Parts: sequence; structure tokens; C-alpha cells
Amino acid sequence: MKKAWINWSSGKDSALALYYTLQEKEYKVERLFTTLGDNAERVSMHEVSRKLLLAQARNLGLDINLCEIPTNLSADDYNLKMQDEILNLKKEGLGYSIFGDIFLEDLKKFREQQLEAMDIKAVFPLWKHNTRALMQDFLDLGFKAIVVCVNTKVLDKSFCGRLLDQQFLFDLPEHIDPCGENGEFHTFVFDGPIFHSPINFEIGEKVKKSYKSTPNGDDSSLEDAKSWDSEFIYCDLKPK
Repeated sequence: MKKAWINWSSGKDSALALYYTLQEKEYKVERLFTTLGDNAERVSMHEVSRKLLLAQARNLGLDINLCEIPTNLSADDYNLKMQDEILNLKKEGLGYSIFGDIFLEDLKKFREQQLEAMDIKAVFPLWKHNTRALMQDFLDLGFKAIVVCVNTKVLDKSFCGRLLDQQFLFDLPEHIDPCGENGEFHTFVFDGPIFHSPINFEIGEKVKKSYKSTPNGDDSSLEDAKSWDSEFIYCDLKPK
């Protein structure tokens, strides 16, 4: 089998991508890879705590590589840091990098070009799948997730902190992608067929954060809040 790592966000897309990959048995997933924000205490964009992230890794039975990405890191420094992390994974014999992207063409192209330069193959198990069908499959398989981040520019703040279930999908406005692929919302997965046991947590306070647009040339310009002129509501989850 081909040795791979999965780029793990703690949310639904990476969880479903991992599930599909394990079912196909073409790749042997040996590692999770996650970027953390300042102080390396929370997952980039999702704001899930390091403790809950590590609980996911334990319940998945996988090792995890953590990479801190400071808020003020330049595009060039970001690319160099990511290159170092990826080359370290390559030294361990991992030659395939799995992503949960679904239809963002520019992001896919960026990932492929960056990895190809290091002789790494990018893999996209969810690519071009119907997002409504993906979400239904996610629920039917028994995955459980909670919404931890909402972009209030496109979605009401009341959606933050809700369980990702049939009612949530029913309540989503028609213009919102069911998977939140355009950054409308982000999730934390706490149970499902790939986990040995559920992850226990308590719902904490909701926090509002605003970001001014700061265009740059790196990966984060395509998916990170720092590049959007938007306001986000985060739901803090506390490990039990």
C-alpha cells in the first residue's frame, strides 16, 4: 500500500476523506498533519483546542504532526515552513498527501503544484462529489459533529454551536453549500466509524472575531480567515 498522511482540520471533510481512503485500501494512512495558530494551542480557522485535536488522534489510533503558523507569517516564510514539514514527512517514507477538498479548483491546483515540486502526490477522495450527497453520507455513516465556526457574512450566528444533523441541513439557506465548502461554516467531529470511542467535551462561550482582508500569495489566501474581510463567530469546546 502507498504510505500517506492526511491533512486533518478536525472537521467533517477531512474525517470523511479519511473514511473513504480507508475503505479503498489503496493508501496506508500513517499520520495526521494539522496547522495550529499562534501559541500552537488551536487549530487554524476552526479554533478547536489542541487537547481536543490530540483526543481525535488518540481515538483514531494515528500519530499527528503539528505545525504552528503564526498570524504575521509572510507568504514566503509560510511556504518555506510548510516545505520543511512536508520534506520531513517524505523522509519517513510518506509520498502521498490526502486532502478533503471538494470543488475549489484554484486550491487544488495550488496544492498539486506545491507538492509536485517535492515529488509528493496530492490525493483528493472527495473531489467533485455532490456536496449534498456527501453530507447525507456523513450522517448516514454515523459521524457526529458540531459547528464551531460560522462566517456571519453569509450565515446567521445562531448556526454556531449546533449539531450537524438533518435539521441543520434543512435550516441552511439555499445559497449555502451543504458542506460549507466556501468557508460558510466549520465543524469538529467527535464520533463516527473511524473513531474507537466518542470524544467528550462541553460547549463553552461563543466568541466573535473580525478579520480585514490582507491579500497574499500563499495557501491561506484561499481558505484562511486572515484573507477575508469578514466576521466570524466561534464556539469554544472544552474537553471533559
